Amino acid sequence: MTLGFQYLRSLLYIFQIYVAMLVLGIVFAPYALLSKNGARQACKTYARWAIWSARWMVGIRSEVRGTVPTGEVIIAAKHQSFLDILIIFNALPQAKFIMKRELMWTPIIGVYAKRLGCIPVDRGKRGAAITQMVQDVAREFSEPGQLVIYPQGTRVAPGAQKSYKVGSGVLYVGLKQPCVPVATNVGLLWPRSGILRKPGLGTVEFLDPIPPGEPRDVFMTELETRIEARSDALMAELGFDKDELRRID
Repeated sequence: MTLGFQYLRSLLYIFQIYVAMLVLGIVFAPYALLSKNGARQACKTYARWAIWSARWMVGIRSEVRGTVPTGEVIIAAKHQSFLDILIIFNALPQAKFIMKRELMWTPIIGVYAKRLGCIPVDRGKRGAAITQMVQDVAREFSEPGQLVIYPQGTRVAPGAQKSYKVGSGVLYVGLKQPCVPVATNVGLLWPRSGILRKPGLGTVEFLDPIPPGEPRDVFMTELETRIEARSDALMAELGFDKDELRRID
């Protein structure tokens, strides 16, 4: 298969998943406005369609490893592209996300995120944003679910280094819940930006939970070590050598 043909397939795939988002968003709107379950079913339907169509349109297969949590836990996940969001949301029974505030004002995504109980964060305000996040989480946790946070705060390209932010530790200490780290390699197939989608097996892996009660600094060190080590291992399965990239850089 030529690169040009794969690029064309990728372009068509991207176009159709945005069309599907619009169509499903409108079709499910009455149900979603009446029921949070309706909003969740709409988003699950979209996630499943995007994952399934990625397989036959651009050759990206998806796999979930590890034990998927079903109770009230914090999910601290490596974030490389939109695909890991789709896979994680589809796998979890009642996921709600910590997400940047700007997304809450986007058509379709913002409306459904609010209905799911996602927590907006203003990344520019730092300390004030963390305080507000904790208050919002406490309010939203009147309903059970799995709270998904991206410890690095944004999508990070494979091989790139970005520090882990304190927000994950604040929630871990404040909520006194187990935290399930999540590793992934999907950024090698579906990049954080650009059009080209590459065929292969994209994996999201739920790791063993970190029980509540650890000091925040200890928790943060363990979280980063486990997520990064396992993500590197998953990327190595696709032939990616992080150390080689560092030498090249």
